Amino acid sequence: MYRTLFDRFLVHTDPEQAHHGAAAAMRLAAAVPPVRAAVHAVMARGGLGSGAVTIFGKTIDGPLGVAAGFDKDATTARAVMMLGFSYVEVGTVTPVAQGGNPRPRLWRLPEQRALRNAMGFNNQGARKVAGRLMRLRRSSTGRRLLVGVNLGKNKSTLAVDAPQDYHTTARWLAPWADYLVVNVSSPNTPGLRELQDSQSLGPILRAAKAGAAEGRALGGQSGEVPLLVKVAPDLSDAELDQVAALALELGLAGVVAVNTTVDHDLGPGGLSGPMLKARGVEVVRRLRQALGEEPVIIGVGGIFEAQDIVDYMQAGANLVQALTAFIYEGPAWAARVQRGAAELMRQAT
Repeated sequence: MYRTLFDRFLVHTDPEQAHHGAAAAMRLAAAVPPVRAAVHAVMARGGLGSGAVTIFGKTIDGPLGVAAGFDKDATTARAVMMLGFSYVEVGTVTPVAQGGNPRPRLWRLPEQRALRNAMGFNNQGARKVAGRLMRLRRSSTGRRLLVGVNLGKNKSTLAVDAPQDYHTTARWLAPWADYLVVNVSSPNTPGLRELQDSQSLGPILRAAKAGAAEGRALGGQSGEVPLLVKVAPDLSDAELDQVAALALELGLAGVVAVNTTVDHDLGPGGLSGPMLKARGVEVVRRLRQALGEEPVIIGVGGIFEAQDIVDYMQAGANLVQALTAFIYEGPAWAARVQRGAAELMRQAT
């Protein structure tokens, strides 16, 4: 039903307006506990297939979460769980609020079931997002949720000053996050992807770790918050090996693979959709070989079907994320593919 509605009507609406409208409806439903429970009972009827995963100190119902970009300002965490996702990664969050790139900056490609985005880290800033997460964690329900935060730098910040931006965002958000992700792989902030070079990336990761430690200490919390780094699919294998080596050297919790691709001629921005899956799985497999068994790998890119989740997990991912399929397939999609993936994994064992 949703697929027909999307293909006939929603595809003709402005993508950003449609996103904001859907998020508002989700928040409204999730704000009323009986409604939230009823929606979850319908969407996740029969459960999620018992594909439970224990990670970052919490046990969640399955491996599928919402990728960064859907919930930029930490406003829909309860709502996405209500629909059958197991966790959410909010952001990307920058130290200071910014409006992002000029519109239009988000385009649908229905024939490929793809999206092209040039958003440019539009968000309300680290302080406001931290306040929302703090309020979320005040409730027992909010504390149970697995919430990661994706960190970026402001567009106006020079590359030489990028470590300070990541230090600032990590400091504000570490007390309320189950994990943090350093995002240097978005194509929509000028010069950002150049920071994936190991000589530039090292100081950024060290600054983020230091900021996270300061934030946890100020919040009176013990232990480190897991820190990961998100990589682009367009890195060469040699560059991926360098990132993996740096992650091991610095004791990072893991890697998120992959971001959107700029390997297209459609205009500005990064491309996401089914075309990313093959490279995403390949990157996850190579990172697992380079990292060994312990660091966490979150696989992202081109997940539309239950088999896609299984392929990422068998390549070495501990968790997976999606966003484009959620937009194209609708509110019942997450629970459906989680159940399907759990069944496929059972059959494979």
